[in-house]
Amino acid sequence: MSDMRQQRATGPTAATGATETTGAPGVPQQRGYQAPPEPSAWTGWVTFAAMMMVLLGVFQAIAGLVALFDDGYYLVGPSGLVVNVNYTTWGWVHLIVGLAALAAGFGLFRGAMWARVLGITVASISAIVNFAFIAAFPFWALTMITLDVIFIYAIAAHGRELQNQG
Repeated sequence: MSDMRQQRATGPTAATGATETTGAPGVPQQRGYQAPPEPSAWTGWVTFAAMMMVLLGVFQAIAGLVALFDDGYYLVGPSGLVVNVNYTTWGWVHLIVGLAALAAGFGLFRGAMWARVLGITVASISAIVNFAFIAAFPFWALTMITLDVIFIYAIAAHGRELQNQG
């Protein structure tokens, strides 16, 4: 049985040597072309971050809708917030951040660079918004800030892992 690691040029390019085969038989590779790296274990973590970004978007949208439709739900009146605005304004902010997070999450599944930039931006804004909202609902805000920090790390450090996935 022949060793599969041995390579040889095949077909019409064998005489010219214009292409070489890769580890898979019959798959030509241009000279100077480097195949994308094999996915690592971080691919799963980045996929997890993308899914969590989608969930973040849903959570933010729900928080926004609650603030829009039920002013009495949150514990503190508008004067007790870090930023003194009414809950309608907070509702719209959370809803917009949530929709942007949804878009970023779905884009991250495809490994799009715009989604990485948007994801980091949305997670940063979400952390700031939730910090300002901490007096109204502390447990929720601290949970969201923690998730935002995890998303920022996963996307920034390992976001390109999904670019090479088909």
